Amino acid sequence: MSSKVLVGDTHYWVRRHLIDQLHELGLQAGDTVMVHAGMRAVGPLLNGPDTLVEALLDVVGSVGTLLCYVNWEQQYEDALDEDGRMPDMLRADVPPFDPVRSRASRDHGVFAEFVRTTPGAVRSANPGASVVAIGDRAEWFTANHALQYGYGPGSPFARLIEVRGKVLMIGAPLDTISLLHHAEHLAQIPNKRIRRMEVPILVNDHVEWLMIEEFDTADPVVEGLPVDYFGAIVKEFLATGNGQKGPVGDAPSVLLPAAELVTFGVSWLEERFR
Repeated sequence: MSSKVLVGDTHYWVRRHLIDQLHELGLQAGDTVMVHAGMRAVGPLLNGPDTLVEALLDVVGSVGTLLCYVNWEQQYEDALDEDGRMPDMLRADVPPFDPVRSRASRDHGVFAEFVRTTPGAVRSANPGASVVAIGDRAEWFTANHALQYGYGPGSPFARLIEVRGKVLMIGAPLDTISLLHHAEHLAQIPNKRIRRMEVPILVNDHVEWLMIEEFDTADPVVEGLPVDYFGAIVKEFLATGNGQKGPVGDAPSVLLPAAELVTFGVSWLEERFR
């Protein structure tokens, strides 16, 4: 079992320790993995979150790919009217979404922003469903991300299923697993909540306000579900014997097969609401 390194008065996890733990958890060279991480749960790292990013890239290797759901730091939604439109008087003051410069959403913690700013990272062009990728197939995963229904077919989430990738939750709450928004999109159930909102997007150095439509990801996709129901799906999936558990740093972590999880999530929803 890996142990920490004492530097001054603090015991740190270092890169080689994290690599050992990730191998023990089941991550392998050539894997494509979407990672959510709660850095406080991981504990002290020598060189901070960069150490975790580097360890993940070391493990998946030159033919693997690291993905991270980053969204973007939008702070204007409360100003939208009931039709999802921005009042004219405020439009000029709202910073647009720029795939190169816009910060990852603070709701996703510091890990998402560290991945976004790692050299070689490529970001998809859908603001709310924005995904960053680093590695062998980064360009393919992020290319042509549709603005409408950005968790559906052709999205980075769908492509993760296509390549039989994995999801790794490192000290992150199980109800924050973004891949299950793809299951919400695929599930054949009635009365899905739909959200329409104007989004400012930087296009060729010009700001365009575009109306984007999506199944609601801020609330459960249909009425009658608790706000944290993704966590229930993951726990039931783990109870079937799927997935692997183990520590990464100090953080309890789970490694999940993406395609099987989405299939399970779709069935879970359809059994209750179709």
